[in-house]
Amino acid sequence: MAESGGTLQEDEEVPGLVNDILCQPCLSKDKQTVADKFCSTCNEFQCTECSNVHNVLTILRTHKLVNANETVAKQDLFDIKGLDRCNQHKKIIKFFCEDENHLCCSTCAIVDHRKCDSVVEVQKLAGKFMSPNSFVKEKFLATKEKAEGIIKQVMSSNEKLEQEVNKIPETINQVRDEVKRMFDDLEVSIVKKVKSFHEETQTKLTIKQSLTENYLSDIKSLLETVDSVYRNGSSAQQFIVEKKMENDATTLYRNVKEIFQDLETVSVSFHFDKTLKMPPFRISEYVPGQLAFEHHYVNRPMTLTTVSSIDLKKTGDDTNEPFFTGIDFLPDGRLVAVDNYNTKCIVYNEKLEKVGSYQLSHVPKSIAAVSEEDVVITSSSDYIIEFLHISKCNEITSDKTCKVKTQYDSICLKDDDQFAVRTINDKRHVRIVSMTGNENDFSVSFPTKKYTIYDSSCTYNKNNDILVLTDRYEHAVYIYDTKADTRVVVKDDQIEEPRGVAVGPSDTILVCSKGTNSIVQISQTGHILSSHKIDMIYPLR
Repeated sequence: MAESGGTLQEDEEVPGLVNDILCQPCLSKDKQTVADKFCSTCNEFQCTECSNVHNVLTILRTHKLVNANETVAKQDLFDIKGLDRCNQHKKIIKFFCEDENHLCCSTCAIVDHRKCDSVVEVQKLAGKFMSPNSFVKEKFLATKEKAEGIIKQVMSSNEKLEQEVNKIPETINQVRDEVKRMFDDLEVSIVKKVKSFHEETQTKLTIKQSLTENYLSDIKSLLETVDSVYRNGSSAQQFIVEKKMENDATTLYRNVKEIFQDLETVSVSFHFDKTLKMPPFRISEYVPGQLAFEHHYVNRPMTLTTVSSIDLKKTGDDTNEPFFTGIDFLPDGRLVAVDNYNTKCIVYNEKLEKVGSYQLSHVPKSIAAVSEEDVVITSSSDYIIEFLHISKCNEITSDKTCKVKTQYDSICLKDDDQFAVRTINDKRHVRIVSMTGNENDFSVSFPTKKYTIYDSSCTYNKNNDILVLTDRYEHAVYIYDTKADTRVVVKDDQIEEPRGVAVGPSDTILVCSKGTNSIVQISQTGHILSSHKIDMIYPLR
């Protein structure tokens, strides 16, 4: 844009720009023609030539045509509660900078966007915009539906929990006549614990409900504004509202989605031990039964959206094209990866900008975050695991290297002091390695064969001691409950050549399906929850 020598006043226009109402059908053909009619049925401004179609086609003769200037005057009187004014200068928004995706008043256009290549009148863009589907409204409606679902789930969980809590005294009373003396003490003890658990859980659920109700209130208020603008506002006002509320819609959707994915049902039960013997001490110290407090996450299908991506390209200090065989996230959001072909550990910030690099002395295979600033790396060629320290300033140093007796591939935290590590060419498919390099075995029954470096992967959920192992050519996912010593084998048409595996939201399992170019979500019990095609071939990690 050309620069201007002075500041524009409220009613001034940007020099060289025309404020005529333009024909919207012509605009869709990249042709600028002044409109003199407005069709309320088509909901668009039209020039004489385009509006004459109403006299030619029988189906259009019932449409109501009015003078364009009268319609604009009427629409301009509609109050959209200040949304059509610039936040900085409080002037009417008349322009949109396509370079910076920013709504502008006349002052913004001259002062802040004079060097931009494409500053366009809102009226012109609004003519092309005229979409019957509002992104903002659809996002608000989707968020509203999810928020209402959360409240319904929380209320249902609370009601169910209250019913179960009320049954506890009844269970105790069924055997009260047999051991009357003991049960007076028992009821006081058990009900106290149950009520404490109930109050604690109810508080958590109420917080979720209250937070969601606040979000819902905001959504309904914003939806009223959006609906009102789309019913009564001009196309320019609709465009402005759409752009102004885009961030609100996305933020509310993300907040509600976080609560939605963290929903859980809570239950309480009491099972009486009928082999009770008279104890020589207070009954509350010897509870004749098992009191169970359980939290069950609601396993819901997840939705994947691309946040950002990068193309891996060979740089000046690379010998080969990059090939990442392991990635993980540090707690602060930084991405750490190992480049197998160039023997490097690389750090990226949240924008996927490279901020750190470290040359390794061995060929890396996999990486896992150990703490806020520490990672561990396995080697595909040497019998070692290496610990690196990555400072907040992205300086990378080697802490220590532990020698091991087995070749290892994928690695993840088992607990605070140990890792679950997938082996290479070994019938003990997953082993336990400590922070000091000590190696032990899991007490589970693995398939009786050996996996090469590309045939399998593993992960471990330390919240519930679930070990997951993939078998690429059997098209299978093995889910081991290491405490209960049980195994579930998952095979499905949606899983073809499973490779990498990770723990997902609400303790579900995410599997990279190489043959279908997708990520499959599985529950801990082995049920397929969802499958998502991704924009890449042969997903690995």
